[in-house]
Amino acid sequence: MRIAIGSDHAGFPLKEELKRRLRNEGHEIVDYGCHSTDPVDYPDLAVPVAEAVRKGEVERGLLMCGTGIGMTMAANKIPGIRAALCSEPYAARLSREHNDANVLTLGGRLVGGELAMEVARVFLGTPFAGGRHSRRVEKIGQIEHRFESAGPGR
Repeated sequence: MRIAIGSDHAGFPLKEELKRRLRNEGHEIVDYGCHSTDPVDYPDLAVPVAEAVRKGEVERGLLMCGTGIGMTMAANKIPGIRAALCSEPYAARLSREHNDANVLTLGGRLVGGELAMEVARVFLGTPFAGGRHSRRVEKIGQIEHRFESAGPGR
């Protein structure tokens, strides 16, 4: 699978670990940064990863910051992105099966490497169930479209 990955400084160590391990499992990883523990702003990294997913340049995205919350908020501003903050495998599975999440966010200060890797494996390996869930995911798209059409401040 071709996967976009990104982090801020707080998520950098976890990003590097997941990047290495996912490559070892045969995934193609496109790293959008950051590239050190020097302070950066998480939206600056969330947007390019989310855009790569949106454009179909990659199949999924992985984002990490200190808690995962900021990355989730920023990524979900991009139309077509359904970013899910998951800290255990069950939520990762359901985010894919029920919500067709296309970006996984993780808290680098909250989730250790082993658990993060297990969560990522489940997220990457779980297909969307479709069926009744498709209607709900389509409604998310309709909400995005409605607010895009309304313009700012409406």
